Amino acid sequence: MYNKCLWGCMWVCASLQSCDGSEYTLQGPAGGDDITGLSAEPAHYQLLSELGRGFNNLSQVSMARHIPTGQLVAVKQTNLDECTEEELLQLMNEVLLSRLFRHPNLLTSRLVFSSCCQLWVLTPLMAYGSADTLLRTYFPDGMSESLIAYLLYGVLKALEYLHRMGYVHRGVKASHILLSGEGRVYLSGLHSVYSMMREGKRMRAVFDMPHHSPALLPWLSPELLRQDLHGYGVKSDIYSLGIVACELVSGRVPFQDMPPTQMLLQKLRGSHCCLLDVAPFPLGELGGLKVSRSGVDSGIGESVATGSLTHSATAPPTDRPQSPGPKNHSATLHNLVQLCLQQQPERRPSASALLTHAFFKQVKRHTRDSFLSLMYPAVPLTSPEDPPVSCPPGPSCHAPTSPSADTPDAVWDFS
Repeated sequence: MYNKCLWGCMWVCASLQSCDGSEYTLQGPAGGDDITGLSAEPAHYQLLSELGRGFNNLSQVSMARHIPTGQLVAVKQTNLDECTEEELLQLMNEVLLSRLFRHPNLLTSRLVFSSCCQLWVLTPLMAYGSADTLLRTYFPDGMSESLIAYLLYGVLKALEYLHRMGYVHRGVKASHILLSGEGRVYLSGLHSVYSMMREGKRMRAVFDMPHHSPALLPWLSPELLRQDLHGYGVKSDIYSLGIVACELVSGRVPFQDMPPTQMLLQKLRGSHCCLLDVAPFPLGELGGLKVSRSGVDSGIGESVATGSLTHSATAPPTDRPQSPGPKNHSATLHNLVQLCLQQQPERRPSASALLTHAFFKQVKRHTRDSFLSLMYPAVPLTSPEDPPVSCPPGPSCHAPTSPSADTPDAVWDFS
C-alpha cells in the first residue's frame, strides 16, 4: 500500500512547483485583507486561537499572527497523511481554483505552502466571521434590510463572476458569507464549486451530485435534488440565494426542521418559504425585474465570541442606512425572494440581472462604513490577550492538536 503522506506531498509538489517550503501567492485586495507579502515559513506564524475545524474535521483553522509584521491571518492546517485519495483530490481542486479565480468578493487561498505532511493555507482574517454566526450570536430575529442588501450584493457579485467563468457554486449559504473587519463581503466554500465546461464548450446543464452533509440540503435547489435527466445549472445558485435571504431576514433556515424526505417532497411540489409578513404588492407589479415566462434569461465560521462590547453614547449618523421595522419587509425584498425561489430555474433571473434589482439601490447610496454601523452589537475579532494555543511549529507530521474539552465553541463555521 502506498504511503498517503508521500502521495499527498507529491501532489503538493506538483501543484506548488516545489516540495517542503514550496508556496504560491495570489494577488489580494488592497488594505488590511492583502496578505500576499507574507512569508511562507511556518516558524514565522504564532497560532493564537482556534477558529474552527472543517473538511471532514481534518483541517484546523486558527487565528495566527505573522511575527515579522504583526498582521493577523487565518491559517488552515490539513494533515495530508490522514486524507483519503478522494479528499486529496478535493484539496487539489480547491487550490487550483484559487489559482484560477480573481475576484474581490471570493475568498480564495491567498498563500499556500507545505511543511512535511501538513498543508498550510492562509487567507485574510474575517474579523466579523460568517453571516450565520452573526445571526445566531447577535441577530437571532434577523438582520436589517440595509445589512441584508449589503451582504447579498457582495454575494451576487461573486456569483456573477463564477457563472461568467462557467462554474456553479452549489454551496451558497449564510455560513459561507464572510465579512472582514474592513467591511468587505466574501463568498467562501470553493470546495463545492463545479465546472460547466466540457471540451471547451459550456454545458446547459450538469448532472453531478455534490458530496455534502445533509445539513446543506435546505439551501439546494429542487432541480439539483431531483437528480433527473434535466440536470441543473447556474440558476441553482440563485435559488440558494433566495433561501439565504429568508435566513438573513428571520434568523432561521427554511426547511431546516423537516426530515430530509419531507423537505425533498416539499421542494419538488413547489412549496417554498416566504417572508413572515404580507407584501403590499403582488409579484410582478414592481418596477424592477419580472418573472420570465418565455424561458429567456431576465437579465473557504462564526463571529467573535470573546471580544468586549462597547457602545457609543453618540447618536447614529444621519446618513446611516435605515431599515424598516421588525417583520415589516419592503415590497422590493419580497419581490427579490420570490424571483429567486421560482420553481422553474429558467424563470429565475441571472446574477447579473439581480444586481440591478430595486432592492439593491440602497447599497449604492451609502458607504461601506455606514453599513458597518449596522453591525452593532457585533464587534470584530481581535488578537486575544491570553497566551497562544501553541508555539510556532517546527516541521512535524502530526495532525493539529484537537481542542480541549473546555475550549469554547468554534468561532467560525467551516462546513
